[in-house]
Amino acid sequence: MSGRRFLIVSLGNQEPYYDCLHSAGHFALASLQRTLGSSQPPFTRERYGGKACKVSAGRPYIMAQSPTMMNVSGPWVANAWKQALETHMLKPAELSLVVVHDELEAGLGKVRTRKWNTSHRGHNGLKSIMASLKPASFPGARWSRISVGIGRPQARDHANVSDYVLKKMTSFQKDIIDTKVGLGVLYCLRELEQQWDQDLDSIAPKP
Repeated sequence: MSGRRFLIVSLGNQEPYYDCLHSAGHFALASLQRTLGSSQPPFTRERYGGKACKVSAGRPYIMAQSPTMMNVSGPWVANAWKQALETHMLKPAELSLVVVHDELEAGLGKVRTRKWNTSHRGHNGLKSIMASLKPASFPGARWSRISVGIGRPQARDHANVSDYVLKKMTSFQKDIIDTKVGLGVLYCLRELEQQWDQDLDSIAPKP
């Protein structure tokens, strides 16, 4: 494991919608923490990004669940990113930001890495973040996304999709995310770190 750090933030909703499919990112992050076991501290409630939220601050992973409603996630994520840089005295190139979010276009529990500028596909949380964080303001920053599939209803009109993502997860859906998704998220993080190492090796001075 290299000395580089990751700030991993999950998107979701608060009560009464915390247990909904739109909050799959929160449950995926909790699953990741359990997968890492004793190497990653348990989540505790503390102030981060200017708001009280669930945080697991370890090395190399600093995990935080967004404490806002989904559609206004951006300002908090931007504040959390800036706080992490200041607290740990890191340059943007030394702290990778990873946003974990739900994905309608993927089957339940399917996890994959996405480039930062990949289409948000109408995801309001991602739209809010992209409006609040501009890569040009942080030269060298490495920002990525990890999506967690939640499936999609057959009807694709706005009303049906909204009802689907905001309904409470079934015990089956929650079990899939709780027990299987953490390992997938960890695999994606390992891929991101390997790519980071390769990029640095490619620009390192040759002997």
